[in-house]
Amino acid sequence: MTLSTTVKVKAPVALKYAWTFSDGDRSRARTYRVGGKGLKTVRLSTALKVTGDARGWGAVRLAGPVRKTSGKALFAVTCTGDDESTGDVWNSVSVSAVEAGGPGAGRPEADRPDSGTTPPPAGQDDDPARNTVRKVSIALERTDPSKCPVNFKLHGYFEGLPAGAQTFRYRLAGTREWKTVNVPADHGAVFTTVLDTFTWDHESGESSARIEIDQPDGLTSNVFHYFKCEPRLSGVRFGVMAEDVKPTDRGGPLAELMADSQWEAVQAVSGAQFALVSKLSMSAPRFSLKAGPVTVEDLHGLTPGRKVIDVHSMTGAQLKTLLGHATPAIGVLTPSSALRYTLKGGTVTELTLNGTPVTDTQVLKIAANWYLSGGQEGFPAWRGSLGVYHGGPDDEAALASYIANHSPVHSPKGDRVTVR
Repeated sequence: MTLSTTVKVKAPVALKYAWTFSDGDRSRARTYRVGGKGLKTVRLSTALKVTGDARGWGAVRLAGPVRKTSGKALFAVTCTGDDESTGDVWNSVSVSAVEAGGPGAGRPEADRPDSGTTPPPAGQDDDPARNTVRKVSIALERTDPSKCPVNFKLHGYFEGLPAGAQTFRYRLAGTREWKTVNVPADHGAVFTTVLDTFTWDHESGESSARIEIDQPDGLTSNVFHYFKCEPRLSGVRFGVMAEDVKPTDRGGPLAELMADSQWEAVQAVSGAQFALVSKLSMSAPRFSLKAGPVTVEDLHGLTPGRKVIDVHSMTGAQLKTLLGHATPAIGVLTPSSALRYTLKGGTVTELTLNGTPVTDTQVLKIAANWYLSGGQEGFPAWRGSLGVYHGGPDDEAALASYIANHSPVHSPKGDRVTVR
């Protein structure tokens, strides 16, 4: 299915743009060079794969020469019993970008005809012999201190591969170029590799990545967001909450959800065992996540600082001392799901990781935003800890990724910390 929209421009100009969609996904940044002179109308298109009946919208966001977002182009697709589409209705939405740009002529650099494979014969989408990869996930790792522009490594994790050496192809969602992955014979249960490196900045306007595997079932990875280079877009939806998730005076279910999202955002690359969150890192108690769609406004209201996530190591004894600084004013340090503890009179009396007691000499890897570990959210700075990973996303993006990848999201129970 093809989505198109028109843009009026004053040529010559180089249009920088990306597609954004109702499910929270976004395309890679693209460039369309318009030659000649004077006012021109160009059509920007992108191809979508829809399985079964579907409704939604797409919009174009211009990053240059001006920053504008088109209206939403709505679509509705109805399929017959043999899964062939019988409807493909898009609204063409125009956005003006009348401003002179640099010289050049041509077509969208990322919209050239796909040189990939032809569709598979009917009935082969579920053939294990043709679907080489059974599960795929990705993680982005910042490779320098800069938050924007930022350089990334794209890590890929592939499960269910057949025995022996092999190759398969992937591409970033929203792009045309397929790239080959070479898998050695001794790949093990999960094959891990760095797929690519790239740079995002304010001009590219990119904020998310997802990959597709070139096989009949159209396997896709999780989506990974990063917002430090991204201007906030009104109305962008990331996922759905199955029920309300609320904070408490200590932190509660909302803090637990944030801790889970921060741990998941860095665990694959850093080896973090759990994450800690302070209630002072969120705009509680004014904000909560309501049942229903989650938009960028919801997340910004909850985590306005966009603080990046780091990983530190410390001993069990150091952790107990840190957790003991809880007070009614600053609340407790709320952990992700693997950690549980009990406080009594400012002392940790019970502490378990994945159900096993934590010893004083045990070395632990802990994820947290850099404000918290630096002593700026009520708790003391993590002096004596060792910084082991500084490549994580911001906390708002981590929460967006978690909601997108786990929708519909249910509320945690709020029972990970017991105060006696």
